[in-house]
Amino acid sequence: MDFAGAFQWMNIQFLLDGLWVTLQVTFYAIIFSLILGGIFGVVRFMGIPILSKALGLVIDIIRNLPLLLIIFFTYFALPQLGIRLNIFWAAVGALTIFESAMISEIIRGGLNAIPKGQAEAGLSTGLTRVQTLIYILLPQAVRSMAPSIVSQLIALIKDTSLATIISLPELTHNAKIIYNQNTAYVIPMFVIMTFLYWLVCYILSKFSKYLSNRRSNKAVAKDGALKTPA
Repeated sequence: MDFAGAFQWMNIQFLLDGLWVTLQVTFYAIIFSLILGGIFGVVRFMGIPILSKALGLVIDIIRNLPLLLIIFFTYFALPQLGIRLNIFWAAVGALTIFESAMISEIIRGGLNAIPKGQAEAGLSTGLTRVQTLIYILLPQAVRSMAPSIVSQLIALIKDTSLATIISLPELTHNAKIIYNQNTAYVIPMFVIMTFLYWLVCYILSKFSKYLSNRRSNKAVAKDGALKTPA
């Protein structure tokens, strides 16, 4: 092992360039996955005839496919259908497809966990089904769904490493280039990669806990204000 040589600035900078690509892919995939996953989860929850069942079948298929296969599909198969994506957007597309299916099930499960009486109460006050969903069900479901969604997004960050198979210049790909040039750098590269992946995931988990605690504190303060006698 050559830790001194592995930790020279040129290698560190190359790894950071890879980390930056990883973060960019993660950012876009998270945004698109939350949007699509939210839409798919709500559609399935609302039980729209034919559409919900068809969407459920597609989601079940995607959830049971290896992510690596989906990456191959977006990069190698889509061009055969006339859709050409560069490496970056092929990776984003594959992660979005896979994570949207996962998140949609989390959202559907969170909404189904809310007692039916909540929806019935909203409808009895004159709210439409959509208004009941937006103003009554979703705010309650978010509290229970948040930890699972964050866990899924953390998994997404780690899943970006699979895009090295299509030569996306992300963290794992760049580390592989370095230790292929000098096998003495294998363990040092794995140490650096481990630290960088852990750091990003740790920051995201801490941010999630901060938001959760902030939401809980607001709820407690609100309850306290309502119980305080005038």
